[in-house]
Amino acid sequence: MKRAILLAAFGASSMVGQNALKGFDARVRARFPKIPVRWAYTSLLLRERLAQARQKSDSVLKALRRLHLENFDFVAVQPLQIIPGREHAEVCEAVSSVCAETGLSCRTGAPLLAGPADVEAAARALLAHLPPERAPHEDVVFMGHGARHAAVARYADLGQAVAVRDARVHIGAMNGALSLDQILPRLGSGRVWLMPLLSVIGRHALEDMAGDAPDSWRSRITASGHQCVPVLKGTAECAGFAEIWLDHLAEAMDAPLPPEPAA
Repeated sequence: MKRAILLAAFGASSMVGQNALKGFDARVRARFPKIPVRWAYTSLLLRERLAQARQKSDSVLKALRRLHLENFDFVAVQPLQIIPGREHAEVCEAVSSVCAETGLSCRTGAPLLAGPADVEAAARALLAHLPPERAPHEDVVFMGHGARHAAVARYADLGQAVAVRDARVHIGAMNGALSLDQILPRLGSGRVWLMPLLSVIGRHALEDMAGDAPDSWRSRITASGHQCVPVLKGTAECAGFAEIWLDHLAEAMDAPLPPEPAA
């Protein structure tokens, strides 16, 4: 059987973000040697920008169709999403569409926070991801994207798992529950470290989290009277987080295929 791996991420246009994806790509190739690895970007706007810059990028649909034309029999698709929200559902829908259209066999791996065991593993990874300069009494605020989706509750689950281990580490999100407004009253008097709970460093981390605009998280934390120290490092760069996605990919690779249709 001719197998391939397709990694699906929101995408990255900055050099920092692209380097993070390259680093994750290297981890995948080391874990699954001799299996071709391809990429798809879920952001239409980013794909259009890359096309204008004459840089190649595929959607999940296009990447899978291309793999089918190259005579691959099976593709394990691993999305680099945090929660099983709308973006993850769109990846699954695209995979199902191509499988029905072409007969290609595919399995889609779970996102980072797929279940309780993932939440516990992510909590351990997150605490190992903290800046070494951070003192125990100093607060750390993580900013996730969030979602207007029931799966946004996974952020709260992660926040509880982290709080049991370190009460000065807080999980927030731009959309849905766990807003920065809820976190600000819980901050102590020391400096505050601000980090992204995002796969790679892109516009959200550079602008919404660490930007100079009055409504950025950095500006709002500073306005509340705290010294704020942003750290621009995505979760895909952290070995602990990467291992969770890699384990989900391994599960997709090992999943039994459906029986061949009767002649």
